[in-house]
Amino acid sequence: MTTITLDHISKSFQRETVIGVGTADATQAVDNVSLKIISGDVLAVLGPSGCGKSTLLRLIAGLLKPDSGHILYDNVDIEQVPLSERGIGMVFQDNALIPHWEARRSVGFFLSLRRREHEVPERLLRISKITGIGLDQLLARRPSQLSGGEQQRVAIARALARDLRILLFDEPFANIDAKLRTESRGELKRLLNEFPVTAVYVTHDQSEAVALSHRVAVMRAGRLEQVGTYQQLYDNPINVFVATFIGTPTINLFSGKVRGGRWWGENFGGFAIRGDLAEGSAVMLGIRPDGIHLHSKDTAGITPAVVDGVTPFFAERYQLIEVHLAGEHWALTVPYLSSEQRISAGETVYCTLDPTNALYFDGETGHRIG
Repeated sequence: MTTITLDHISKSFQRETVIGVGTADATQAVDNVSLKIISGDVLAVLGPSGCGKSTLLRLIAGLLKPDSGHILYDNVDIEQVPLSERGIGMVFQDNALIPHWEARRSVGFFLSLRRREHEVPERLLRISKITGIGLDQLLARRPSQLSGGEQQRVAIARALARDLRILLFDEPFANIDAKLRTESRGELKRLLNEFPVTAVYVTHDQSEAVALSHRVAVMRAGRLEQVGTYQQLYDNPINVFVATFIGTPTINLFSGKVRGGRWWGENFGGFAIRGDLAEGSAVMLGIRPDGIHLHSKDTAGITPAVVDGVTPFFAERYQLIEVHLAGEHWALTVPYLSSEQRISAGETVYCTLDPTNALYFDGETGHRIG
């Protein structure tokens, strides 16, 4: 296994120019990123489309060179590590299987180059036992004869058939259906436990990040916003972007101001806040939907709201209630109710906000206020 260190790396791409128009601006794909991925760590990289996740992965793999900064494998610059000694396996979103090769040849290609074909059956048997997917039934088929999930399984087996030190994934399950994606996560989790390597997993799916990784890195516009366990990012986001990106359902945000050492908003307020904030400072309050509660009737300190919609989450046994009042919209979760208790759009409900679960952010910068 290998410790990967990213030391202030940046990478930009020049946009194509139009003849007669002039030089186009460069796109900054990765912007001054520093990060250490310790040996044996599984790091998930989350972020919106176009934030630089895949570019970062290709820089780590050595497929791209950074414009500035250094990438180190065990404190040695990647440029000084021969390709044959890097021990990198990579699984792409589109599988990247050679179309006219049978799966057996794709999986064993690395070992056959080194005249070690005799090791292929043993490795395949080990992978099949761990995943329970019967790889032996797929080996005689070409990619056109395999489903999307089967192609991805062959691609993962091909990566694991190498002498691995680093394993990189670029949204490998994005193109398969939800049921198969859940099964594939479980298989991959078992494989990562059995074949411990330093792994980086690029995804937009928070469920995958939780299921597979030890830590999560959140990216935005080429920069790392925050790195930590999923629970750390959920409970202690460093800014509004991380707070809104991490967590399902999405966090509620309310605009407000500081008056008399307390936070006051349009529909909720009177909550104690940090005492050194200037009077009138703009502050946003963030609270997860499970931090807002329903009451049976309108009493003092209770906020009425009109229901916009109700979404049941049957497996999780709760309903998401979306409401509005005085130009503000928010959501709350309640246990799944019986048919006699169900809430419908257009009804008025009564809400309280639990300030012990509130997070506060600077209204101008979006940074967390402790």
